Amino acid sequence: MSVYGVLQVHSAPPALCPHIEWAVAGTVGTAVNMPWVSQPAAPGSLRAELTWQGRAGTAGAITSALAGWNRLRFEVTEEASPGCDAVRYSYTPNLGLFTATTGANGDILVPENRLRAVMAMHVNGTSLLERELDKLLGASWDNELEPFRRAGDGAPVRWLNATG
Repeated sequence: MSVYGVLQVHSAPPALCPHIEWAVAGTVGTAVNMPWVSQPAAPGSLRAELTWQGRAGTAGAITSALAGWNRLRFEVTEEASPGCDAVRYSYTPNLGLFTATTGANGDILVPENRLRAVMAMHVNGTSLLERELDKLLGASWDNELEPFRRAGDGAPVRWLNATG
């Protein structure tokens, strides 16, 4: 089963760009040449987008290959496929990794048991409901990444069909 997804590297030091391409190529099984452009939200950094097609789980594999790299901000999304929900991974050096299941329109879907746990924590007085819901929705990641997303409006996108 083949799925589509998007890798958005919101900011990367120029020296990391070839390494990012190499890591993604190793994950998807085909050569990767991303269209790097300057990132106005972080002068001296570059950004690129890559739309890919591959097997279910490719977004997680790309994220695993890139997560933890210093000074790299990125998001990887993967559409739903039979037996697999759509997913979004967001990474920043300050916050680390956020993962969420997403609906067809891109909204984050919060699992029932996670909502129940947050409600129980609130009832027990161990946390504020609003703060815990913000965590479930990845508000801190959205707040940090939004300037980088907007700075990339109109940037070129390259399509990639994975092998294997």
